Amino acid sequence: MTIAEVCILIACLLPIVSAGLAKSKGFGKPRRLGGFDNNDPRQWLANLQGWQARANAAQLNSFEALPIFIAGVLIAERLGAPQGRIDGLALLFLASRIGYIAAYVADLANLRSALWIVGLGASIALYFIG
Repeated sequence: MTIAEVCILIACLLPIVSAGLAKSKGFGKPRRLGGFDNNDPRQWLANLQGWQARANAAQLNSFEALPIFIAGVLIAERLGAPQGRIDGLALLFLASRIGYIAAYVADLANLRSALWIVGLGASIALYFIG
């Protein structure tokens, strides 16, 4: 397994980490006291405020970022691009996404947007590094 392929796996886990952050407010509490509602999780998540709401938004955006990244890695590898370049771009994508989640939760909108652009750029670059 290449470094880039490991990055795919880690990138696929980032939305789960973001969801855990969003849901952490309700862990260990009964539903009647605002605890996580596994019977209606989407509605419960929709009612979150503050950093937990932003963590949920980061979860959704993390899912949205996956297809172009995964396809980029697989296409670059299939076309025989230099593996070191593929790995470097995959690591850049992963670092930008981790920073993106942190910036989103911390409510640093400009930094979050810049990191989103970096991640998108790394994903697009994978298509052209042959």
